Amino acid sequence: MIPKKLLRWPFAFSTLALLAFTFSRPGSSQQHSFRAADGKFLLDGKPFQIISGSIHYPRVPRAYWRDRLRMAKAMGLNSITTYVFWDVHEPRPGVYDFSGNLDVAEFIREAQQEGLYVILRPGPYVCAEWEWGGYPSWLLKDPTMQVRSRDPKFLAAARAWLLRLGKELAPLQIGNGGPIIAVQVENEYGSYGDDHEYMEDIHHMLADAGFTKALLFTADGAEELPRGSLPELPAAINFGPGDARKSFAILRKLRPQGPFMNAEYWDGWFDHWGSSHAHTNARQQASELDWMLRQGYSVSIYMFHGGTSFGWMNGANSNGKNYEPDVTSYDYDAVLDESGHPTPKYSMFRDVIVRDTGVQPPPVPTPPRAASIPAFTLSRAASLWENLPAPIRSEQPLTMEQMNQAYGYVLYRTTVAGPVSGDLTIGAVHDYAQVYLDGKLVGTIDRRLNQTSLPLHVASSRARLDILLENTGRVNYGPALPGERVGLLNGVRLAGHPLSGWDNYSLPMLTPGALAYTGKPCRGACFYEASFTVEHPADTFLDTGDLTKGEVWINGRPLGRFWNVGPQRTLYLPGPWLRPGANQIVVFDLQGEPDRQLRGLDHPILDASAEKGS
Repeated sequence: MIPKKLLRWPFAFSTLALLAFTFSRPGSSQQHSFRAADGKFLLDGKPFQIISGSIHYPRVPRAYWRDRLRMAKAMGLNSITTYVFWDVHEPRPGVYDFSGNLDVAEFIREAQQEGLYVILRPGPYVCAEWEWGGYPSWLLKDPTMQVRSRDPKFLAAARAWLLRLGKELAPLQIGNGGPIIAVQVENEYGSYGDDHEYMEDIHHMLADAGFTKALLFTADGAEELPRGSLPELPAAINFGPGDARKSFAILRKLRPQGPFMNAEYWDGWFDHWGSSHAHTNARQQASELDWMLRQGYSVSIYMFHGGTSFGWMNGANSNGKNYEPDVTSYDYDAVLDESGHPTPKYSMFRDVIVRDTGVQPPPVPTPPRAASIPAFTLSRAASLWENLPAPIRSEQPLTMEQMNQAYGYVLYRTTVAGPVSGDLTIGAVHDYAQVYLDGKLVGTIDRRLNQTSLPLHVASSRARLDILLENTGRVNYGPALPGERVGLLNGVRLAGHPLSGWDNYSLPMLTPGALAYTGKPCRGACFYEASFTVEHPADTFLDTGDLTKGEVWINGRPLGRFWNVGPQRTLYLPGPWLRPGANQIVVFDLQGEPDRQLRGLDHPILDASAEKGS
């Protein structure tokens, strides 16, 4: 347990929210300050109304960061809000990555260069419809660890991470000349628990990491604010359309001294596999944004630009009964669509901001164009079954985490004695399993459908049982968080008898690897490889309507998941990830067939049911 560090601090907690931080912008000797006092945020001692919007740097190709930031500035925003995603930055304990698309410091510097302040939300829990809420999966290897609690093992891991993050980002706080004006402590904790000592622990970690030269604050739903806030820090509130007046009334009652800020205004929503694409009321949102700005309240639009949960990074929801994995697209019905194009909502919000602030923003930039790619055939293939790694032997099925694996698939294999008929029953399937008997697919077990069993008939005296399991996204919100291990959990039984003696094949599939592709037809769980040519790389949308369920890689980059249950039928393929000339694409399909095709469209299909009906 990490002790409190009151005596280390040169100031009392109660003064933190009121402390002014000064800095000199590069090339300027003028001193600036940012603080909260008298119910307001003050910049250089004058009232400053935060008008922000969320962009998540790993959901946007690095080549497009500046494009999206300029779009934000052109809509009239003066700040950008971003989470920091622990899992991608520390994929293994003590191994850190801040390169390429994960160079969050560069993203923040570019925001400053475009005239934008930054609100940082480092968590360590972020939610965000992101795989396990941003927690790294290796925390789950210890079955006794309780995340998001005062468990000393969790606090030690979180502290090490935040101290490392501080080395990257603390220099970019406003007090050091950077654009970071505020740093959030944890994230909507009041919707999860009410352990204020835990919140103080995270508060202290951030201070020890150097985040003392920007304003620290908490954010919760208005009704959950007493559970998740800290009395010494400003408290912001999160809500969706229709709740502004009620939520700010609650905030004013609980915190009459202010400041008054909405940290998330949900201008859209996310999509689940098997559901419909979110469509929200832009006019209602513009009207409510207008009301908030006219009251002088600060606001951050969630999301300004959602982007894409590339690779395996989508999360899932669960109310303890129903499991709902999110699609690859994080379009969110946001102000900018998935590929960075302004929606009608953009113009409505821009008009409101200009009218209410009296400030004319820069002209709206021209967004990147999209192009079509003619259909091409996935003509070369490699069977998963012919490319298995060496297995790990165990009596009971291992979880992904026990195999030091974060994402992808696991193949579980054992031998069963027959003849026998009965239900194959698994205590819990996390998350999607295909069951094979002597190499033949006999059924699926889908956590999304609350399935845990299927009938099985073994006619021979000895048969090979294979269960190919996919992590379709760890739950990112709610009480299910601590138990989100991936695998065949709580034992496997056939006709009431436990099965033991398993071979566990780890299939992380971060990259497709070097496979021996041939022209031989491949059916079932297969990798398919093809090349296509583009003369001038541009954004496109891969039409996966001919595929079933799996993953796509383009030039070695993991693009994302597809699934024919909808609603998403296209995968956003950013132009900067293409090369002039030949490009390689690899597809893994759980139920593949020879000679299926892909093509690139100049528009997305995010609601396949609506597309079919048009």
